[in-house]
Amino acid sequence: MPRAVVVTVSPRLPGLLGPAGWAALTGRRLAALPGAAATAELLRAAGHEVADVADAAALDADVALLAGPGESVPGAEVVDGAPEPPGARLLDVVAVMDRLRSPGGCPWDAEQTHSSLRGYLLEEAHEAYDAIVDDDPAAMREELGDVLLQVVFHARVAAEADPGRRFDVDDVAGDLVDKLVRRHPHVFGDAGPRDVAGVEAGWEEIKKAEKQRRSPTEGVSRSQPAASWGAALVRRAGRAGLPTPEPAELASASPEELGERLLAVVSAAEQRGWDAEDALREAVRRYAGELDAEAHRRAERGRD
Repeated sequence: MPRAVVVTVSPRLPGLLGPAGWAALTGRRLAALPGAAATAELLRAAGHEVADVADAAALDADVALLAGPGESVPGAEVVDGAPEPPGARLLDVVAVMDRLRSPGGCPWDAEQTHSSLRGYLLEEAHEAYDAIVDDDPAAMREELGDVLLQVVFHARVAAEADPGRRFDVDDVAGDLVDKLVRRHPHVFGDAGPRDVAGVEAGWEEIKKAEKQRRSPTEGVSRSQPAASWGAALVRRAGRAGLPTPEPAELASASPEELGERLLAVVSAAEQRGWDAEDALREAVRRYAGELDAEAHRRAERGRD
């Protein structure tokens, strides 16, 4: 049996070697099993001699043997040469999507557009929501994966767009990281510690400065259910000091009882042939128009 030290490497990050990996390579002859071929090529490009071996039993000298996942030498010392950081498997998601969209991939995936995919994004988000409500960890894991697929899919479609509309998954991730850091100055900056209320208030101030929104309606999704849309507008209007609808008399003693009363309203509307969702959506749309008009009036007065 050769006196080999097996240094495991990452097929996803072939250029990655940690301190333990470099220490294991120092002073030894280098060889690589097939699963470490990409790492071997990079080491050769940097001036190192690396022999390709198909069978570790053929080695007759003290070597550092680069190995991929599942490749091993019985009895040899094993060094984790490239511990992968959390999230490394996201690279596999991007690579699989690239294969699906590239020539020779899947014809269905290749013909999709942002428009053709948009319904799937809503569907997968709703299914993930249901899994969370059901407190089903297995379903959450699967459905969040489906939401992630939609994010990567849209980013891959965008990477093929005309230059003025083009972005890729790294742009999406970069913008997200920048936003998270920018909106958490109490963590990444010098704003000092804050409680939850302070964090929420600071978040709103930062968003207000970033977006330069003229009305509370801007940035609120109109495609969400009417009750959620209306609640979001009422919250934003209240924070902005704009009018909110007169609250109805709420005699319900609990959210559960409120739910029963709302279901009864839906049932009564159904008996009359009315669509409760459409009726509420129209009311919310009118309220959104009123908020826009009031915000515009205040802005005009501020310029006088």
